[in-house]
Amino acid sequence: MRIALISDTFSPEINGVAKTLERFTYYLSRQRIDYEVFAPESSSRTFSPLSINHSLSIPFFLYPQCRFALPNVIKMKKKIKEFNPTIMHVATPFSMGLSGIHVAKKLSIPLVGSHHTDFEHYLPSYKLGHLSPLLWRYMKWFYEPFEEIFVPSLETKKQLLNQGFKSISIWSRGVDHHLFHPYYDKFDIRIKYNIKKPYILTYVGRLSPEKNVAFLLKLSRLLPDHLRHQVQWLIVGGGPSKEALQQEAGESITFIDFLEHEHLAKLYAASDLFIFPSETETFGNVVLEALSCGTPVIAANAGGVKHIVSNEKNGYLCTPNSLEEFIESICTLLESSQLRLRFGDAARRYALTQSWDSIFDQLLLRYEAVTTKSNNGLEFVQ
Repeated sequence: MRIALISDTFSPEINGVAKTLERFTYYLSRQRIDYEVFAPESSSRTFSPLSINHSLSIPFFLYPQCRFALPNVIKMKKKIKEFNPTIMHVATPFSMGLSGIHVAKKLSIPLVGSHHTDFEHYLPSYKLGHLSPLLWRYMKWFYEPFEEIFVPSLETKKQLLNQGFKSISIWSRGVDHHLFHPYYDKFDIRIKYNIKKPYILTYVGRLSPEKNVAFLLKLSRLLPDHLRHQVQWLIVGGGPSKEALQQEAGESITFIDFLEHEHLAKLYAASDLFIFPSETETFGNVVLEALSCGTPVIAANAGGVKHIVSNEKNGYLCTPNSLEEFIESICTLLESSQLRLRFGDAARRYALTQSWDSIFDQLLLRYEAVTTKSNNGLEFVQ
């Protein structure tokens, strides 16, 4: 099998799609499966060991941290024709994805795609909610040529089925539980960030309107007095909202730039709770990473996250934007070390069942089914 991966985001960019695709390429290399990646050039100077076919790109006007690709379709078609892929996987519905579809049709390459981002719920955060019907028309047109569409969670599958999409399969996410584990020295983080308060509450992710990070600032101010002064909040990430959030935050909140690998794992492991108020996640990779580090999660009961967090087992699921429920959940866990330990143990045990390799094995089986259907000209039954 030879796989062409087409995406509008890839390593070293830091987001769930880029990191998932990067890990997939590592898996393919271990399996000795040939692949080629086609993605925009990055604004980051971070070194990547991967060989990527880069396209020119410019900052996206709504979100300068993301890149909008300007692909050379002729050059892209030539490279893909030389590679002669067995299947093409288009990961994003933007300019790279459009170019990939065009080339796949011209070269008669079996085509699959994935849907990672809940764009419909992003739009209101940027005051563009009125564009939702137009967005769905575009999405249905974009995904129509795909023989199979992969989504990260049951919630996202239901959403697309309700919109009339077909041939949808779940491609879940895993976690590296050898990297993300609870056994780091928890004092490393306390020393690094000079934390003297008893409790650490953490958020990791983009700092942007659709992630609802401003909700954390409200929580920090409204915790009961006996806990509020004992909590240090760590907000990890970057994005368009960071400057405004820093201006509003009090001394109990520390902002940290994006962390990766062991640095991030140590921070999860040192945290008493992971707080995640976003309602727009199709999965929530960072939630699974926190659970793998034995850290209970308190999250909004929305999107793909509600299929990761087991309420009252490894964390709590709260009504989105309910300050009362989030505060009650935080207080319950901070006031009971025994309960935190029990939830943390359950979190780790769940994460151990979510292996990347088994998830990628299943994806390859879906690829094989699609290519078999394409080669035989037969209908494939879901």
